[in-house]
Amino acid sequence: MSDENLKALAKEVKIQFTILGVFVIIFWLIEIINLTFFGDRLDSLGIMPRSLIGLRGIILAPFLHGDIPHLIANTFPFVILGFLTMLRKTSDFFIVTFFSMIISGLGVWLFASPNSITVGASGVIFGFLGFLMFRGLFQKNIPSIAVSLIVIFLYGGMVWGVLPTDPRISWLAHLFGFFGGVLAAKFIADNQDN
Repeated sequence: MSDENLKALAKEVKIQFTILGVFVIIFWLIEIINLTFFGDRLDSLGIMPRSLIGLRGIILAPFLHGDIPHLIANTFPFVILGFLTMLRKTSDFFIVTFFSMIISGLGVWLFASPNSITVGASGVIFGFLGFLMFRGLFQKNIPSIAVSLIVIFLYGGMVWGVLPTDPRISWLAHLFGFFGGVLAAKFIADNQDN
């Protein structure tokens, strides 16, 4: 690999970590501000099923978390799976995030229990998981297949999170986020520049 290629790669990795870092800083700042100044009331901006005002939660919910343990539980997989999502192209991260956020949010808005509020980045995280698990199937190249197999081996157990196992956890956000990631994988494969 030439010096220019190494410099370009180093620059790309720096951009990727900056993007992930900005997201994590936003998550943490919002949670700290929410707990310190709003007494956790900002969580009411999450997804409220079948309520017109609850639609705003589709965009806002991934940036809100129920508490610090919830945020910690989302931070590490967000960074790891988010970075793996960027391996081919940094722009894949934004496409997968968008698909996952919208599809997860709409699924929760349409099907979650009435009078519930859903917050957290786990719909997006499961979107990353769905994307990474299925990108090899849709992109049909050795690097994508290898990443898919590695993710299945390391994170395949997360798939059980799409089932209703704990009433405090929005399995619907996980399920629809996962579908959003799979759709993003198909979309990116169909529109990639060879």
